[in-house]
Amino acid sequence: MSDVTPADLHHLIVVGHPDRNSFNHAVAAAYADMVRQCGQSPTIRDLYAIGFDPLLRSTERPESKGFHLSPDVEWELELIRTASVITLVYPIWFGMPPAIITGYIDRVLGAGLTATAIRHNQPHEMLANKYFVLVTTSGSTLPWLAERGQWEGMRESFDSYLETIFSFAEVEHEHLDSIVSPLSPDYAAQCLGRVADRARFACSAVLCRAHEQQKIEKLKHYQERGSL
Repeated sequence: MSDVTPADLHHLIVVGHPDRNSFNHAVAAAYADMVRQCGQSPTIRDLYAIGFDPLLRSTERPESKGFHLSPDVEWELELIRTASVITLVYPIWFGMPPAIITGYIDRVLGAGLTATAIRHNQPHEMLANKYFVLVTTSGSTLPWLAERGQWEGMRESFDSYLETIFSFAEVEHEHLDSIVSPLSPDYAAQCLGRVADRARFACSAVLCRAHEQQKIEKLKHYQERGSL
């Protein structure tokens, strides 16, 4: 049983912004750069660039008679299966995530998940114990969002609720507010520094968790051998 190394850990970074020159793309790049510096491997999925279809088909609902997953969803699921960390990077528009992000959650993260499984708190086989990171931006300030109840509402629906139904080991959320054009270079650098810190923390957390899990598996292996 070989030891887990940083190179064994993968981060899937999903970006939901239509402008390739947006600050959100700079955020994704900064996150990926820090992952590489930590010796782990990142994969960036630009949902707009790949033409991801956010519309959930009736046959993709597990309750439907002809249930089956579309090929594009199967491809995304392969990336998720090998990821230790799933990071979503997106802006807050009209108090909500972009439709392409909610569509990704509907079609990919929620693929095959039934209402019965959610109601009975059944662990999500594919997502259980993965690390989930949200990096969001808004033109409004965080206090402005909080005053209108939008911040707490988003935290409940995305952070807390998704953590529960998808069985994530942990959910972290880094929000960057007052992201308006033109953006001060000093403030941009400060925000990207926070993103890098968040990525470094995620790398450390999943590496520690992987080592702990390996210790448990080794102990179980030795106990089984001793009982032979």
